Amino acid sequence: MRSAIVLVGGAARRAGGREKYFFTFQGQTFIDRLIGTLREVVDEIVVVARDPGQCERFCHLGDIRCIPDVRRGLGPIGGLHAGALAVHGECIFVAACDMPCINPEVVRLLFDAVDDYDAAIPCWNADMLEPLHAVYRRSALLTYLEEHESLSLRAMVRSLNTRYVGVERIRKIDPDLLTFTNINNLEDLKTIDPSAECDGGSACGPGEEPS
Repeated sequence: MRSAIVLVGGAARRAGGREKYFFTFQGQTFIDRLIGTLREVVDEIVVVARDPGQCERFCHLGDIRCIPDVRRGLGPIGGLHAGALAVHGECIFVAACDMPCINPEVVRLLFDAVDDYDAAIPCWNADMLEPLHAVYRRSALLTYLEEHESLSLRAMVRSLNTRYVGVERIRKIDPDLLTFTNINNLEDLKTIDPSAECDGGSACGPGEEPS
């Protein structure tokens, strides 16, 4: 069984207080686009939010479970812990909610690449990694996250038996490496889609600060 975790719990400071998962790209919100892509590849998707209130924003996703952080205020590390506790698959693709162009074939490549390793992490070079566009073994994540002290994703990746997948290998599938497109604000999005906008209503209101 292959699972996926989508992390949506950030405070949206770099997006001007707007929740990035409701930005639209090519006619779909980021979250709907990402869920649609992952449905092609995995058997189970869990969305991890910062609290139960934020989970209510994802009721429209139907059969997709949304769970709150178990340990709040820890950033992506906290979301990974909650997600790893909730999923059933041993191999987990982890994605941030601000990546609207994730390529399903790249996700398949990472699942195949993990093999007997703890993780398969795309890398641009020794210092530039993509830990939130990667596949992890659930057992290895839980072992690390139960006793970790650092909140750094880099420290976590370095502590695991990690297989680094060079972007040149990924470029054979995704020549422009669009799968790694990361949108921090609406202006960034407009560079790839001039018609892009934030969805209307309360979803565009100021983001809540994590406790």
